[in-house]
Amino acid sequence: MRYVVGYQSDERGGDAVALGVAIARAQGAKLDIMLVLDEDAPYVAVDPDGPRGNPLEQLVLTAQRKALALVPEDVDAEFHVRRGTSAPAVLIEAAVEFEAALIVVGAASNGLFKRYTVGTVANALLHASPVPVALAPRGYTRTDPIQRLTAFIGHRQGADAAVDVALVAAGRRDVPLRLVSLVELDERGEHGENVNAAHRHANTVLADAAHRLPKGHEASVEVAHGRTFEEAVDSIDWLEGELVIIGSSRLAQKRRLFLGSTANKILRVLPVPLVVVPLEYERAESHPLG
Repeated sequence: MRYVVGYQSDERGGDAVALGVAIARAQGAKLDIMLVLDEDAPYVAVDPDGPRGNPLEQLVLTAQRKALALVPEDVDAEFHVRRGTSAPAVLIEAAVEFEAALIVVGAASNGLFKRYTVGTVANALLHASPVPVALAPRGYTRTDPIQRLTAFIGHRQGADAAVDVALVAAGRRDVPLRLVSLVELDERGEHGENVNAAHRHANTVLADAAHRLPKGHEASVEVAHGRTFEEAVDSIDWLEGELVIIGSSRLAQKRRLFLGSTANKILRVLPVPLVVVPLEYERAESHPLG
């Protein structure tokens, strides 16, 4: 099991490594930490004991030391340097080459009051990646193993892939699984039939999940509602070690990512890491998140 982690020597890179460690920990997963340089950058040999011939080499070696220092001894990690005109394309190529189950990146560092601000690299990945992408919220430092998985469920295309991945990951990790359905109320705060329908659908998904999880595995369902999706998400209680899984938009190409309007709204207020699963992702059983 391998995860590709997009790294740069700043807070965003540290957030990505911390999340990679948290997801990989105790699963025997390896982190491939990728520093992407411009295509025209001169060759740099990543050798801590080699000669230090130029400023770029110094920069790369410093990045390597900083990145690997964030990884605890019980997690296997390797630092890579690659070139390309597009960092997202390089990360995707590496994920395909390594048969990685996940690409992990940090959210943009700007955005004073937002937990997430999706930068250009993350945005490009969320439109093109053939494997799930994990986003670390700004300032994420927790490296302990994930405590619970929460999957957002719904009737729209893409939700099934997210539930499939969540079921496999929760079963393999032996962590609780929570299924959450979000309901946006009308202006008067009323939407009784939609809430009832959400409860019925959520209980159906939970019953199916119970048959697919190991016997005795903890699984629960929750319907959260508010006048907006953001308000509904804000009403949910979160564990410090939570990881949310959501499906790609129905507008995405098959086995590619696209963050839909609902997911974008969720992202604005979500206080925990998020994994986005490609549409019709077909490798959940062989490539779970851990």
